[in-house]
Amino acid sequence: MTSPRRIVNVGLIGCGEVAQTIHIPTLNHFSEYFKTTYLCDVSQQALTHCQSKVVGSPPKLTKSAAEVCSSPDVDVVFIINSTEYHAPHAVLALQHDKVAFIEKPMAMNERDAQLILDAERKSKGTVMVGYMRRYATAFLDAIKEIGGMERVTYARVRDIIGTNAFFVDQSGTFPKKSTDYSQDDSQDLAKRAEGLAEQGLNSEMGVPVTKESTAMWSLLGSLGSHDLSLMREALGKPQAVLGCSLNAASFWNVLFQYPGFVCSYESGIDEIPRFDAHLEVYSKTKQVTVQYDTPYVKGLPVTMTIKENVNGAYQERLVRKTYEDPYTLEYKELYALVTEGKPVKTTAADAVQDLQIFQMIMRAGKSQFEST
Repeated sequence: MTSPRRIVNVGLIGCGEVAQTIHIPTLNHFSEYFKTTYLCDVSQQALTHCQSKVVGSPPKLTKSAAEVCSSPDVDVVFIINSTEYHAPHAVLALQHDKVAFIEKPMAMNERDAQLILDAERKSKGTVMVGYMRRYATAFLDAIKEIGGMERVTYARVRDIIGTNAFFVDQSGTFPKKSTDYSQDDSQDLAKRAEGLAEQGLNSEMGVPVTKESTAMWSLLGSLGSHDLSLMREALGKPQAVLGCSLNAASFWNVLFQYPGFVCSYESGIDEIPRFDAHLEVYSKTKQVTVQYDTPYVKGLPVTMTIKENVNGAYQERLVRKTYEDPYTLEYKELYALVTEGKPVKTTAADAVQDLQIFQMIMRAGKSQFEST
């Protein structure tokens, strides 16, 4: 007789858009694996709305992150609130020996990243960072294809998309924006945001803190972290930035130097309702592309396309092994981490390498912010 599957108890810190459109629905789908026992947010409206969306018995509600992290009814703390609170809440979870699942970016400066690393080293808990695109089956298959290439000659990583509202409004999750934030909470968030920018840009890199540099820094940590983390796993860490154009209000482009080839990173947000996010790697005889669609509409497939020279003939193959979306696959790895101690690849130390790439970009574009 097989023993019943262990149910992992989850406490969510942050009940905003990503909780409402992604994490609560996915946890509901995984109700035989996970149980949402706590919801935490500074907004009572958000707490009440999200509680009504949770499958099963209603989770406890609190405005105290400390209550979630210290509760014996929580095994995993989902830190999915504003980036400004990622480090202090991750440290709090680790101090109570919890698994801290941190939405990317884990941290936006070296100081906060080190705080998390130090807390993890002293803890019985551990960190998993939410780079869901790296768990897509098509991406894992592409890694094998790229590894079999004789020599990479060029690569491109692209993320040109419409605004999130296009996709969120069609997600079927009916998220609600809260309006009951207290003045103290709003002021605390603004103060922390200023502190993150000052520490990450000025103190650690000598980049002027302007409206433009702060916006670019934020975009690298949010949208850009997906693409640059994919690039790094597929190709390794770049040697240098050859040049860049950083315009957070429109589009930005970076040219990375790798041994023997370059990789172009191009990204931007406009008003066209489409989602063009892909990684593309070339060799002399093969081209491998991993194409992503919006994560806000569940079940859209991630595909791999291979174009190559096969005995002098052009051959093109579109491979879709599964309809399981990256979040579903990521959650399976999280469950194995908690219940089996199976290591994950998106660790805190791994995320630090992406922070270093963000720094390479901002240092290369420093002069663009000095003239603004």
